[in-house]
Amino acid sequence: MNKDTKIIIGRIKVLFKRIPNTKYTINVVNDIYDKQYNFFFEIQKRNERMKSLPLHSVKNYDIENLENIIKEIKEVYKLSFDYTGFTGQRWPNSWKMIQKKRKPQE
Repeated sequence: MNKDTKIIIGRIKVLFKRIPNTKYTINVVNDIYDKQYNFFFEIQKRNERMKSLPLHSVKNYDIENLENIIKEIKEVYKLSFDYTGFTGQRWPNSWKMIQKKRKPQE
């Protein structure tokens, strides 16, 4: 397991409370200016605003490394992932589109 993966999983463990009627999402952002990937943990309770908490920034700007980190996180936590800034990019191993539509905040 990668050092970055251990940090992210450790921080998710602290934040993931399994509260009923609460949506948990991991948002992965492609920061093209700093050449890094940023991970955020989003928590949204019913009828409340979403809270986005930073988890970690991965400095190794390699899409294959990112794919391995996400795969390892998915093995531990069955959470939904959301991707920002990956429009038109594909995963190297499966060749699937990472993000299909551009988001308004991009």
